[in-house]
Amino acid sequence: MGALSHIRVLDLSRVLAGPWCAQNLADLGADVIKVERPGAGDDTRHWGPPFAKDVTGKETEESAYFICINRNKRSITVDIAKPEGQEIIRQLAAESDVVIENYKVGDLAKYGLDYESLKRVKPDVIYCSITGFGQTGPYAHRPGYDFIIQGMGGFMSVTGEAHDFEGASPQKSGVAIADIFTGMYASSAILAAVIHRDRTGEGQYIDMSLLDTQIAVMANVSSAYLTSGEVPKRWGNASAIIVPYQTFPTSDGWMIVAAGNDGQFRHFVTVGGEAHLADNPLYINNPLRVQHRKQLVPLLEQMTRKKTKGEWIALLEQANVPCGPINDFKEVFENEQVISRNIQLNVPHPSVGNMKLVASPMKLSKTPTEVRMAPPTLGQHTDEILHERLKLDDAAINELHQKGIV
Repeated sequence: MGALSHIRVLDLSRVLAGPWCAQNLADLGADVIKVERPGAGDDTRHWGPPFAKDVTGKETEESAYFICINRNKRSITVDIAKPEGQEIIRQLAAESDVVIENYKVGDLAKYGLDYESLKRVKPDVIYCSITGFGQTGPYAHRPGYDFIIQGMGGFMSVTGEAHDFEGASPQKSGVAIADIFTGMYASSAILAAVIHRDRTGEGQYIDMSLLDTQIAVMANVSSAYLTSGEVPKRWGNASAIIVPYQTFPTSDGWMIVAAGNDGQFRHFVTVGGEAHLADNPLYINNPLRVQHRKQLVPLLEQMTRKKTKGEWIALLEQANVPCGPINDFKEVFENEQVISRNIQLNVPHPSVGNMKLVASPMKLSKTPTEVRMAPPTLGQHTDEILHERLKLDDAAINELHQKGIV
């Protein structure tokens, strides 16, 4: 029994930010019903390859993208463009604690499924809207895409090769960080709203914006600009304020060294056979190393190329210098620490057979997360939910199927 096993969530969201939020709640035990379009479903069902393979090695229709954000949910297909479909959603909302949606601003009001409409059938409902730019402001009606938000929110201006590196250009993140972080913030906001409701009986509306979130998670970078007025620059894999704190080449790959103080710097160069660098008056403390990074870093790179990645990691760990490899995903999932933490899960799935998933990182001692269900096939639980929640009999459900409403 998860911490949220008493909470019912109606998930009207698609793609990434909303489903990520709903999956967090589902991992914590909430009963999440994912509403999808009949016949097509969530767009991410079709975003591939790769698609999961069954026991014979044949590709299924289960995309890796959809798989990563929809475990522990039940899927129902409902056509919300039809009045009968809208009524199904209203009835499901009346029995839900939380509604999550990421439609364009104003879209659900056309169907009577906006906050004000659903509040009439469920006065204490917690209704979370996730959009690119929020419900207010001159950009409110613009569609929001993670890539664009990374650019607009400043992230790409400080990501990529250093600003003075020849040919350097801004880079996006390798994952959709604006979407993921917005989903994380949304799940936190929902939990706060649940606590408020339990104390006061009041539901509320939550307005989540990808752009707001992107700016917020810039953290010290946003703060540095507001404090100094200086526009932050790109530093590639280096730190603007600590040297050496970056990637370094080895004889067979790359590693990260994060020498955050003078003692760690001394240990670093000592195990590399260049102890004299720690006594050089140009590099004797961090402010001086930052000032003279262009002279120092090439010397350190000459030093690190003399050993393998494995040799360096062993030496630096023994010397208590923070370091780490840059792993590909084969190395990630073969790592002994990752294996010991049970990050990879194997769960049964109706078409794939054995489906590999990444576990939730939330580890609670009394109410642990668990994977109760693999990501659902499209509409897998439609009849089950209509029986259970709406108390419809087989004849009524068959009629809904025949009309194309579910």
